[in-house]
Amino acid sequence: MVSETEIKAQAQQEPWFILRLITVVGIVLSLFHLYAAGVQPLGLFYQRPIHLGFILVLCFLIYPVFGRGHARGPLGWAVDGSLIVASIVVGAWLPINIDTIANQIFPRSIDVWVGILTVIVVLEGARRAVGLGMTIIGAFFIAYAFAGSRGELPFLADWMPGIMNHRGYSLERVASQMTLGAEGIFGIPLGVAATFIFVFVLFGAFLEVTGAGKFFIDLAYAATGKQRGGPAKAAVIASAGMGSISGSAIANVVTTGAFTIPLMKKLGYRPAQAGGIEAAASTGGQIMPPLMGAGAFLMSEFTRVPYVDIVLVSIFPAILYFGAVYLLVHIAAVKQGMTGMNAEDLPSVRSVLAEGWHFLLPLVALVWLLVAGYSPMRVGFYAIVAIVAAASARALWVFFANGATMVGFVALCRRGLALTLQALELGARNAVAVSMACAVAGIIVGVVGLTGLGLKFSAMMMAFSGGNIVLALLLVLIASLILGMGLPVTAAYIVLIILVGPALTQEFGIPLLIAHLVVFWYSQDSNVTPPVALAGFAGAAIAGSKPMETSFQAWKYAKGLYLIPLFMVFNEEIILGGPLPLVIWSGVIAIIALVGFAAALEGFLWRAMPLWSRILMVPGVVAVFWPSLVVEGAGAALIMALLAFNWWGSPSATSRDMPEGNTP
Repeated sequence: MVSETEIKAQAQQEPWFILRLITVVGIVLSLFHLYAAGVQPLGLFYQRPIHLGFILVLCFLIYPVFGRGHARGPLGWAVDGSLIVASIVVGAWLPINIDTIANQIFPRSIDVWVGILTVIVVLEGARRAVGLGMTIIGAFFIAYAFAGSRGELPFLADWMPGIMNHRGYSLERVASQMTLGAEGIFGIPLGVAATFIFVFVLFGAFLEVTGAGKFFIDLAYAATGKQRGGPAKAAVIASAGMGSISGSAIANVVTTGAFTIPLMKKLGYRPAQAGGIEAAASTGGQIMPPLMGAGAFLMSEFTRVPYVDIVLVSIFPAILYFGAVYLLVHIAAVKQGMTGMNAEDLPSVRSVLAEGWHFLLPLVALVWLLVAGYSPMRVGFYAIVAIVAAASARALWVFFANGATMVGFVALCRRGLALTLQALELGARNAVAVSMACAVAGIIVGVVGLTGLGLKFSAMMMAFSGGNIVLALLLVLIASLILGMGLPVTAAYIVLIILVGPALTQEFGIPLLIAHLVVFWYSQDSNVTPPVALAGFAGAAIAGSKPMETSFQAWKYAKGLYLIPLFMVFNEEIILGGPLPLVIWSGVIAIIALVGFAAALEGFLWRAMPLWSRILMVPGVVAVFWPSLVVEGAGAALIMALLAFNWWGSPSATSRDMPEGNTP
C-alpha cells in the first residue's frame, strides 16, 4: 500500500510532467479495470498482458533506476525511457498478435525475443517495486530451467543434487513457456492480480480516500476506549477492519498505529509492548475476511473453491486469532493495573455511527453480493459503485442541510471529482507491488511446471521430515520465514504453495483447502517473527522502541498465527464441516486451548498463576491438538480445571462469596 507521505515525497523529487503522467496512467489503468469488471469482460490474453504493460509503465515511472531520492539524470532517463517503451511492447504484443501466435506450431523468432524482453523487464520491475529478493528468486528459477545436459547452462547440473537434476531447456523453449501461454508470466498469479486483486485494491483506495479508515478507527475507540487497555483493544479491532482492506500489515501498522501506539504508551504500555501489539493486530488483518489481503482470491483460483466459501470458512479462524490477541492485551492491562481512557477523550458510538454509518453500506453490499453468487470481480465493481454512491449521498445531504447554493454545488462537484481521480490513481499505485510479485510468481510457476520441480520438492520434504506431519509443518514454517525475508506475504504464499503444496496434499494427506490456508497463515510470520518481523520494525519506528525487542513482543502476541493452522490440520471439520456436534466441539476446544495458552504464556488470568499450573497447562494444550477425541477431551478438561483453580481465590470469585458491604 502506498502511503500519502510517499506520494508527497515523490512530488518533491519528480518533475511535474512525470507526476502528471503517473496520474494519467494510473487513472486510465483503473478505468480499464472498471470497464472489464463491470461492463465488458475481456479474454485472459487481452486483460493480463494489457494489465502487465500498464503496471510496468507505472513501475518505471514511480521507481527510478537509481532509487528514490536520486535524480534520474540523462543516464537514468535513457534506461527508464527504454524500459517504458519495452513495457508498452510487452503489454501490446500478445493482444495484437494473438491470432498468429495461437495458430502457429513453432514460435517465431520475434515472439521468442519479445518473450526474453518480457522476462527481463518483469525481473527489473520486481526489483524496484518488490525488492531484490524477488528478482533473485525469479532469476534463480530461470537459471534452474537452463541447467541440464540439453539446456543453455549445462555446467550448472554439476552443482545440483541428483534429485534436482533434469534434462535442461533451451532459450526458445523457456521463453515460449514464460510468455506464449497461460503457464508462465500470464498464468494464474498475474490473472488473479489483473482481475480480483486490482478491483478490490481499488475498492480499498476509495474507502481510504472517502474517510472510511478514520471511521473504523473511531468506531473501535468508541467501543473499547473505556475498558482496561482501551487503545490496545481498539488497535486490535481497528486492525481487523483496516488490515483486510489495506492488503498490507506494514501499511496497517503505520495507519492505525499512528493513533493507537502513542495512546497505548500514554496508558502505561511499554513502547516495545505497544509496537508489538499493533504489529500482531495488523498482521491479523491479512487473514480477516472478506478481503484477506490478496490471499483469498489466489486461494480460490488455485483450489477451484468458490471465493465466498473461502471467506466463510476463514471467519472462525480469524476470530480465534483476534480473540487470542485481544485476551493477551487484556491480561497485560490487568497485570499492570491499567484503567480505561476518560469518557471526555473518546467519541461516542452513536456520534461515530451518525457521522459515518454510510461507510457500512458498501461492506454490507459486498458481503450480500458474494453470498448471492456474483463473481468476485463483479462484486468489487459494484462495491466501488456503492462506496461512491454512499459518499456522494452523504455529501449532498450535508450540503442541502447547510443551505444549498450554486457556488457551493460547483465546489462540491469539483471536490467529488478530485477525490474520485485521487482514488483511481491511488488504487493503481497500490496494485504495482502485488502485480509485479505475481508476475515473477508466474515465472516460478512456469519453471516448476516445465521441470517437475514440485514433485521433487515433495520428495525432499518427505525425506527431511521422515513422514512426520508436525516436522513437515515445521519445515513449511521455517521456509516461509526465510522467504519472508525478501518477499511480501502474497509472493511468499505463492512460491511456498507451489513448492510444498503437492507434498502436503499428496504425501501427508492434508485436504487441499486446508493446505492452502496453512501455507497462507504461515506466510504471515515474517511480519512478526524475529529476526525479520517487518511489521514489528514498523511498530518500533512509531513507538520509539528497539526493533528487536518490539519484534519479540509482536511474536508473543501473534502466537495464534502458529497454533490455529495446526488446529486446522488435526481438526479438519473446523474448515471442511461435518456433523454439527463435532463442529461445535472442535470450536469450543479451540477456544479453551487458546485461553489456556494465553494464560500460561502471561502467567496470569484472574490472578497470578503458580508455576506448576503454567507447566501443567502445556500438556493440556498439546492434548487438545491431538487427533483423538478422548485425548482432546482429557486436554480440555485439564485446561478447564486449571482455569477454574485460577479463578477460585481471585478477587472476582472472593467478592461473590462475601456479604454485601464486606467486599474488599
